[in-house]
Amino acid sequence: MPDPKRILIVNRGEAALRAINAIAEARGDGGATYRSIALYTEADRDAAFVRRADESHCLGSSFSVDPVSGQSRLAYLDHGLLAQALRDTRADAAWVGWGFVSEDAAFAELCERLGVRFIGPPSAAMRRLADKIEAKRLAERVGVPVAAWSGGAIATAERAEQAAARIGYPLMIKASAGGGGRGIREVGARDELSEAFRSASAEARLAFGDDRLFLEKRIAGGRHFEVQVLADGKGTVWTLGVRECSIQRRRQKLLEEANPAIRDSAIEAQLQAYAAAICREVGYRNAGTVEFLYEPASAAVSFMEVNTRLQVEHGVTEAVYGTDLVQWQIHLAFGGVLPSEPPPSCGHAIELRLNAEDPLRGFAPAPGRVVRLQLPQGPGIRVDSGVEEGDEIPPHFDSMIAKIIAWAPDRHQAILRLQRALAQTEVLIEGGASNAPFLAALLKHRDVMAGEVDT
Repeated sequence: MPDPKRILIVNRGEAALRAINAIAEARGDGGATYRSIALYTEADRDAAFVRRADESHCLGSSFSVDPVSGQSRLAYLDHGLLAQALRDTRADAAWVGWGFVSEDAAFAELCERLGVRFIGPPSAAMRRLADKIEAKRLAERVGVPVAAWSGGAIATAERAEQAAARIGYPLMIKASAGGGGRGIREVGARDELSEAFRSASAEARLAFGDDRLFLEKRIAGGRHFEVQVLADGKGTVWTLGVRECSIQRRRQKLLEEANPAIRDSAIEAQLQAYAAAICREVGYRNAGTVEFLYEPASAAVSFMEVNTRLQVEHGVTEAVYGTDLVQWQIHLAFGGVLPSEPPPSCGHAIELRLNAEDPLRGFAPAPGRVVRLQLPQGPGIRVDSGVEEGDEIPPHFDSMIAKIIAWAPDRHQAILRLQRALAQTEVLIEGGASNAPFLAALLKHRDVMAGEVDT
């Protein structure tokens, strides 16, 4: 038997545990096995993901200092620290999951230079798709519709006014390098444009070091659909259905489901064909998600962007397809290929994100020590969590406590199961709060139950 391949997990908490479980079960060609290496900071020394990995490696404190700028940054974003960790652990591959360096083409290139397999797409594909302007042009070239837009970067507020006159209001200002809802402004009328352009440019420059902006027509009443993709880089592209993520707060997803709340097989097939065309055009490999806006009134779809990573909400797709996307990521990164057809789908799955945040204070982060945590169980319920009773939820990392997923043969039963799961959930955070009461109310809202929502 060959020695196990060593996979460094460049993530923490729930994401790291998700990888650890997949790595433990994964089997490669010729019976190859894999060994998980947790990468942690001092704040997580006693965390579950550190204890459950086959090995662990400490990055030091949660923050490092850039020797040139003198600015502090999260250790998980420090390429120097990460490169040293890859060397010290003798890693064969790096799994990045979501967040941190998951969409960082420069980190993928770093892995390539070190001879480490990056469990994700090629860095060249990441660079092309991370640039939202380039991605829109690419979509247009392969016949994928996009909303009316400026056609390129807009350098000044004056040029923005000219483009806006062509596009029409309301519209969106977006950063070409944007992500996480940053560098985005909604503009309802001409007198709002100049200030919105200035603030979006400043935010994009600070967040991404790239202040290029473009304008795009705002689609009122649109629904947020996304297609889960797996590609082997050798001709086979799987599109694993359509997820709906229309229910959002401040452009951050609250509830995700597979499939869409209101089904339209023709639209879903069209979206999957568009997603596959984009991935083939860039020679995509591994997991990714292609996002669209759907306008029910006109049945029009518009390409938004490609996320060159696994999504937080991938679990709902796993639930309806009965597969493990992280194991597929590993298989593809080590040269594996996909069968010609994906597995069939079955049923409906819905996910809610249980976070340490206070709905009564505008959903402000509310970290603290978890003194009581009871998570649900039972038929059709899956819980992904990296938090245990007694853990301290640190203020400088993601506030997620758990993802709660319910699967059932149909959407109505999935909602009922998720309502039961929330009723079973107990969480008490000393000095903090959770959004559990808000989630329970959301799931009982008439429009949510009917599936009549938009982004």
